[in-house]
Amino acid sequence: MSGLTDRFAGYLFDKYSGISEAIKNKASACYEDYISVTEAGAAKNRQKWSGMLAVLPEGKARIIGCGKLTDGRTAALINGFNAHSLEYDDGHRFAMIHLGASIISAVLAAKDEIGFSREKALDGIIMGYEAACRTAIAMQPSHKKKGYHTAGTCGTIGSAAAVAFALGMDKAQLKRVLTAAAGSSAGMLEIQEQGSEMKPYNLGRAAMDGLAAALAGYTSFETPDDMLGGERGFFRLFSDSFDEDKLLAPKTYYEIERIYVKPYASCRHSHSAVEAAIAIGKKTDVTGIQKVTVKTYSLGVKGHDHREIKGVASAKLSTPYAVASALLYGRADLTVFEPLDERITALAQKVDIVEEPQFTAKCPSKRIAAVTVKLTDGTELTEQVDYAKGEPENPMTEAELLQKRALLREYIKNTDSTAE
Repeated sequence: MSGLTDRFAGYLFDKYSGISEAIKNKASACYEDYISVTEAGAAKNRQKWSGMLAVLPEGKARIIGCGKLTDGRTAALINGFNAHSLEYDDGHRFAMIHLGASIISAVLAAKDEIGFSREKALDGIIMGYEAACRTAIAMQPSHKKKGYHTAGTCGTIGSAAAVAFALGMDKAQLKRVLTAAAGSSAGMLEIQEQGSEMKPYNLGRAAMDGLAAALAGYTSFETPDDMLGGERGFFRLFSDSFDEDKLLAPKTYYEIERIYVKPYASCRHSHSAVEAAIAIGKKTDVTGIQKVTVKTYSLGVKGHDHREIKGVASAKLSTPYAVASALLYGRADLTVFEPLDERITALAQKVDIVEEPQFTAKCPSKRIAAVTVKLTDGTELTEQVDYAKGEPENPMTEAELLQKRALLREYIKNTDSTAE
């Protein structure tokens, strides 16, 4: 029997043969969302990149929003970092991964540097999302519980596969690409702790190394039999358990159809709570709040329950801050995070995040949060949200997507004028 790596390459090629125009349209929509968030992320980070940009060599690959061309791997790194910097990029709840920041960054860099059609780029994006999601789903939640950042680990595999399909590689080349990508995979969740602004580095690095791994497909070096499933391979080292069926079983859908698009500029684990808080905020005078309790699934607690806000990046990962902003202002867009708001920070001190075992049992099929607000007069108001806005079960409308892009354009304009 062939190894897991060979079978996964076969699965991907079978899936590739069935791509429809509707799936390509979905990839095109992902690309549009990616461009919006990446341009805004570039505006946010332009000054912090300035020292590095000044010494980069000229090349063919665009650094989005920075007016500079450089080599493909560096462009992929910077674009991938910027795409995730505002916590506004797409993701997938079953895989627990962000996708476009790494995968589309790698594909665009390869397109600029090597050249292929828009159609091939869309094919690559679709297959990159498929590869990243399937490898992540096969070992979640064990992978995250061990402290790995899936967007960095599985994102490297997705980025490499995306470029390989966009370049029209065959199965033998794809096996070499998957082997190199698995060997390059990295990403630790510790990088997001305290006031760190380095979380997006995992995604930029995944784009950069994924591109390099894809180019390994053009070499003729022999590979190990099974880099993914071997005794010291990817799945055994990066998880305590993995499910071959979740990796390989045929499905009628493509994983890109199951992504979420973010309407709020905070960590996705806070979004169900944010929406519940928005609903409560419309019903009551928030100045009378005595206490707020958020019940949610276990993975939405650790790393997201902090009330000590150490900067913008810390606020975006804090469910208490996001919920407080939703109660006070009825939103959790960029305007409530940059700059930080003292009213929100003060109310966040009254927000407790606790695990609800029944919600944990239903995750990742549902990412549920129930918010209870207790007022000073003893009144309690509770709202529960099972599917946050942007999930396939509760998609953003075209008007909401246009509004998001308009807000990002305004953010770029204001950021650039402030920098001047």
